[in-house]
Amino acid sequence: MAKIGDFVLPGEVVSDSIKSLRGVTVIGPGLRQNEENPNTLYITEAGKLCFKEPNTYWIEGNRNHYIPKRGDLVVGIVVKKAGDSLKIDIGSAEFASLSMLSFEGATKKHKPDVQVGDLVYAKLLNAHREMEPELVCIDSYYKAGKLGILSNDGFLTNISLGLAQKLLDIENPLLRTLGKKFPYEIAIGVNGKVWINCKQSKDVNTLIKTFEFAEQHDKSIIDICNQLT
Repeated sequence: MAKIGDFVLPGEVVSDSIKSLRGVTVIGPGLRQNEENPNTLYITEAGKLCFKEPNTYWIEGNRNHYIPKRGDLVVGIVVKKAGDSLKIDIGSAEFASLSMLSFEGATKKHKPDVQVGDLVYAKLLNAHREMEPELVCIDSYYKAGKLGILSNDGFLTNISLGLAQKLLDIENPLLRTLGKKFPYEIAIGVNGKVWINCKQSKDVNTLIKTFEFAEQHDKSIIDICNQLT
């Protein structure tokens, strides 16, 4: 049986005391619940089996192709408008749909001003293999929070899915370390698309070069932070 930290392959099963919080286990990329035994996880891609307290599991591999999963936060590009529906490129095999009514405060009469080419930070509401992925820009309380249309003043870049997972880890110090050097806004999608907004273009370049360095060098995030300080 696969254990945390092991290099695993598709088809293997994780059954070593699967942890949950209030009955919920968060399943990240590379895993799915084993239908034959709900208390185990089925591995769908090669990579390192990772776990974060209290209840999150994922596979850290070298995937470059994003596979949508319900609950994922993604950065997407509006590629088409059709009535009240938008088509969003999130880097998956097919475009996702986003209703114009799935924004905070949107009504039939008052809809957000969204144009083809705009960027959005959205959440996967549904992601079934047989159906088109569906996005929303509101939470369960119909509030936008950090979701919604991203400013055109920002810059879009792409990083690996593995690095995106690391940067989204709340305990990761890299973004905090960069924030001590200069102010910036950032929206990171698990799909590897990153929106950056800085007051100065040189700061955008610093962020991008830092991400490139993290991709190209086999160093820990802590080592990279030490070089920045």
